[in-house]
Amino acid sequence: MSTSPVASWLELSERAYATNVATFRAVAGPARVGAVLKGNAYGHGLQETLSLAHGRVDVLYVITPAEAVAIRAWEGQHHRPRSEVLVIGAVSASDCVELARLHVSVVAADRGFADAVPALRAAGLKLDVHVHLDTGLGREGFTRAGLEAGEADFFASAKDVVTVKGALSHFANTEDVTEQDYARTQLNNFEAGVKVLQARAGVEADVERHFAASAAALVLPPSRLDVVRVGISMYGLWPSAETRLSARVVLGALPALEPVLSWKAPSQVVKWLPAGSYVGYGCTYRCASETRVAVLPVGYWDGYPRLASGKAHVLVNGRRCAVIGRVMMNHLIVDVTHATKDDQPVVATLLGRDGEEQVSMETIAGWAQTIHYETMTRLGPHLRRVVVP
Repeated sequence: MSTSPVASWLELSERAYATNVATFRAVAGPARVGAVLKGNAYGHGLQETLSLAHGRVDVLYVITPAEAVAIRAWEGQHHRPRSEVLVIGAVSASDCVELARLHVSVVAADRGFADAVPALRAAGLKLDVHVHLDTGLGREGFTRAGLEAGEADFFASAKDVVTVKGALSHFANTEDVTEQDYARTQLNNFEAGVKVLQARAGVEADVERHFAASAAALVLPPSRLDVVRVGISMYGLWPSAETRLSARVVLGALPALEPVLSWKAPSQVVKWLPAGSYVGYGCTYRCASETRVAVLPVGYWDGYPRLASGKAHVLVNGRRCAVIGRVMMNHLIVDVTHATKDDQPVVATLLGRDGEEQVSMETIAGWAQTIHYETMTRLGPHLRRVVVP
């Protein structure tokens, strides 16, 4: 079945993505640069983002084994060399066997990973592993106390099937603050934990260390270590206002980050409504005067937040046009009275730039009373995604 001509779509800018990679190459210095593709590549589309990231970055990070399998399948289909892939989420013993066959690395985050050792031996396979240390986030990872109690000692006797290639952790509070005291405490905890791994689990001294995600890579130089794992900022978004402020101080100037994603929708209907007409469910909006409206085939099913009702605007012909009435499951109704002179179809920009005007994902998140991480990753996987130069 062909794609409907009346449907919204997402555009991914290859130029913007390349700019962001170059920015982090400059920021990271000698450290390698990895891209995080979890959450359907932060809503951008795993398959589509692979065409932008593959060959441009040094490591691809995913959260699930299925995402890693999809990367290997994509490489085969497109006749591309095998990239370095690390699954940073939970894996089972059977996952480890499958990923070892695909030459994908995994993260070991607790003593339950020991269950993978006999499975790998039975399959005659060897697996590269990165050990996750909980340095103060309280999420996954071996704690310092757990390491000293011997929870990771099994690595020392599993060298026939497991090679510890790296050690990693994750910051708890780099984005919400401009002072990084807690992050520095975590860095100290990390180095102490690696030493315990070396002493008790036989981990090599030159194990690859990685800790910094987008915010820390930008504002906390000691955290860059051997690799930076860039998530949201690889897509051209600042992690937070605090990160942006700190980056100006730490780096001396703001680095170039260019949003990769735009969201566009053609009109389904353009028509006049008489003064006094109600618009949308609940009759929450009433036209004060004769109003030309455009009905757009996009709604909260697609990821446009219902909480944006009464606050949002889109861009039509370079003009800001209010979203009137409630955001519906499959429709938005937009006041285009001052943006078009007739009832011919229009194309609205829901996210991105049109002329001198722009709607950012941070703005949409503000309307929805949430963070841009959430609004991005809620973009429907069903939406058509197109890579543009």
